[in-house]
Formats: sequence, structure tokens, C-alpha cells
Amino acid sequence: MYKLYNGDCLEKLKQIKDNSIDLVIIDPPYEKKGNGYYCGGGSFGTNNREYHSQLDSNNLLNGVDNNVLDELIRVMKKGNIYIWCNKQQLRQYINYFEDKGYNTDLLTWHKTNPVPTCNNKYLSDTEYLLFFRENGVKIYGNYNTKKKYYVTPTNKKDKKTYNHPTVKPLNIIENLIINSSKEHDIILDCFMGSGTTGEACANTNRKFIGIELDNNYFDIASKRIEEAFFNAQNKEGAINEEE
Repeated sequence: MYKLYNGDCLEKLKQIKDNSIDLVIIDPPYEKKGNGYYCGGGSFGTNNREYHSQLDSNNLLNGVDNNVLDELIRVMKKGNIYIWCNKQQLRQYINYFEDKGYNTDLLTWHKTNPVPTCNNKYLSDTEYLLFFRENGVKIYGNYNTKKKYYVTPTNKKDKKTYNHPTVKPLNIIENLIINSSKEHDIILDCFMGSGTTGEACANTNRKFIGIELDNNYFDIASKRIEEAFFNAQNKEGAINEEE
């Protein structure tokens, strides 16, 4: 039902077979600040130099290195990928995928309680989510799951529970999975972070492959995902008994 890798994203992707993944959802590290890095789902600590194969070494405000994107294209059956990013990364990702003929959608998450720092800039109250898909890739779901923007508070409870600074709301990830895959499909998150995508897969009856570099977050995600799949199996068993 799930397989988890602890290690460098690019190296672990090479262990995944060609044309084996139905959907990719990633929240890569980004936004340099001082000697450290804020992060998406994956993570790098202050002065951690292991980011070299995952981040663009020419401009660390860019997204992941194109070599990683090349690997993701290789492992997908057909191009079908969501990428959380900041505004500086939009051009890189759009140029990369549109040059390959992919269709693009821009989704957003608007936070009602952003960090109150706005000196000479707008509030950091919006996160961007790019969706790229090849021609012929279907969007499933329904009226309730296909919204292109979300307005919610930051999920402080999950941040505290999983000790991760950028946990995405579980319901958003579940909607992405419902919209862009079918039950029993294989979903990949190679910047697994606290394991939100893995839990969402358990809740929606999908298979999951996760990769995370940080040992601490890998342990947190592993426990979270194991519990989620265990609970999902028990729930399914109870339903079958009732029938």
C-alpha cells in the first residue's frame, strides 16, 4: 500500500521504474533566508549542503533542479503533477512544463491568519499551487472538490502535532488526489515532509510512495502514514463486515 524512502530525492527517484506513477504531488524546499532555508514539504536545515541535487544551484530561490523534474517525467505514466511553490518559482516551472506541451492551472491557498510581517511588502497570505498535465489526462472529482482556491487559517494544530513549519491542510491534498487519480493509483511525493500526502492517500484508497531527506521528518511521516493506512484498513474491514 505504501513505500517510504529516507534519502536524497534525486538518488531515490532513480530507483523508481519508468512509467509507474499515476500522480505526483510535491512541496519542495524554497525561500532562502540568511544561511538557512524555509521549506515546503521537504526540508533542509541551516547550512545543510545536501540540497545540491534537489535545488537549483544557480538560484536557490528557484524551485527544484530540472534534473529532478526530468526524473519525475520519467516515472510518470503520463504527465500529471502538482507543485507547491512561491512566486519566484512560477516562471521556472511554467516554462519547463509548457515547453514540453503540458497544460497549466494555477491554484491558491489564502490564509486568513498570515504571519504579521509586511514591511515594504504585501502579506505572505497566499501560497501557489501549479498543476501541470499532459493532453489526455483526465480530471475527476466533483463540484465540491474542483475549487481552484482555498481560504482557511493556517493549520496550527498539525504544525504542532508534526513539528513541521509548512504542513498543508489535509483536505486540500485529498481533493487534489480525488481530482487527479483513481482508487488504487500510485501517488508519489518526493518531498514528503510530515507525510500529509501519504495520509491523504490512505484516506482515499490510493497507494503511496514517499521520499524525505530529513531523518527526523522521515520518522514523523513514517509513523503518521503507518497509522493512517492501518486505520483505513480497519475501517474498510468494518464496512465489509457490515455488508
